[in-house]
Amino acid sequence: MSKPVVEVQVHAVVATGSGYAVFLGNEDKLFVVFVDQSVGMAIAMFMQGTQKQRPLTHGLVANILRALGAKIERVIVNEFKSSTYFGRLILSAENESHEKKIIEIDARPSDCIAMATQQRAPIYVSLDVWDQVET
Repeated sequence: MSKPVVEVQVHAVVATGSGYAVFLGNEDKLFVVFVDQSVGMAIAMFMQGTQKQRPLTHGLVANILRALGAKIERVIVNEFKSSTYFGRLILSAENESHEKKIIEIDARPSDCIAMATQQRAPIYVSLDVWDQVET
């Protein structure tokens, strides 16, 4: 992580008329990220520990990562501009000689939050974003 960050947790997921509101924050501050219905339902399901018989999209990606020897190290909500959040998915993968590679992928923050919640990976917000968001 090159930028300073603040660790946050998902505090609540609430249905709205057009999707879900995901409340992120820590003991100092909470802010909301609005997500579409399918991702909001997935985050709520992962928070509750609910299992599906067949993998949904986030489960499929997790299975692919696991099969490739990769895992989610952390996710970062790294930018906020024009009322839109941007995110990064940080993965680590080891090859057969145990060399570790870090892979950073651009992703929707909603998917980052869902995958981090599912995989129990930490969620961070860049300090720039943290200072911009309103409670």
